[in-house]
Amino acid sequence: MLFARPKEIIEYRSMLWGLILSELRTRYRGSVLGFLWTFVNPLLTLLVYTLVFSTVMRIHLTHYAVFLFIGLLGWNMFSGATLSATSVIVRQAPMVKKIYFPREILPLSVVGGALMNYLFSLVILIPFLLLSGYEPNVYWLYLPLIILIETILTSGFALLFASVNVYMRDLEHVLQIFMMLWMYLTPVVYTLSMVPQRFLPIFMLNPVTDVISSYQDIFYYEHSLDWKGFLYGTVVSVVILLIGWSVFHRLSRRFAEEV
Repeated sequence: MLFARPKEIIEYRSMLWGLILSELRTRYRGSVLGFLWTFVNPLLTLLVYTLVFSTVMRIHLTHYAVFLFIGLLGWNMFSGATLSATSVIVRQAPMVKKIYFPREILPLSVVGGALMNYLFSLVILIPFLLLSGYEPNVYWLYLPLIILIETILTSGFALLFASVNVYMRDLEHVLQIFMMLWMYLTPVVYTLSMVPQRFLPIFMLNPVTDVISSYQDIFYYEHSLDWKGFLYGTVVSVVILLIGWSVFHRLSRRFAEEV
């Protein structure tokens, strides 16, 4: 039954796409800049972090703004989708109660919206790289593969947290705090070489580390992927997706009663 769900989701693909578009439209509804926040928000975040970590914390790294921007965009896709997906079943309670559809579509639509946002952000990242002296190279061809693995990983956590949050509503609040810690356990604002050797194995257990490091490998360091780390991240991402999907499938039977 579990493995029949992807086929059913494909049958409801028009609904999934409609929810993705709705996710993008409602994100900035009522704001003056509207869709432009997709570009303005990461730029403002980059400015703040660059000032703090290059001026106050004094991280001396060549083209630090480039390094930071690459990591922030990848991290924002993961964290934004995970946090938003956690409460999506509760937010869409009327839909869950009234009509039948594969419930997985709700968290997956949030992930899809975050994925679209990341793709739009490349419109800023690529020119930013070019203006900073980076040139397109063959390693950029790995980008779709990295995005795929991040989407798999994010979908796994989204399904897991979205289902558990229906029964434990405190999860979405706890996760907001934990996500800040999670970011600092991921090499977004620092390089892995800055981590003390004795703590490095702990940081490497974090599956998001491999994703962010892979973006940095192809864009910032301009070399191939660390295939050992990337394959570890791939295996962990697939396992998390299977766990998340299994838990979601089991808990979704009583969603209509609980929301």
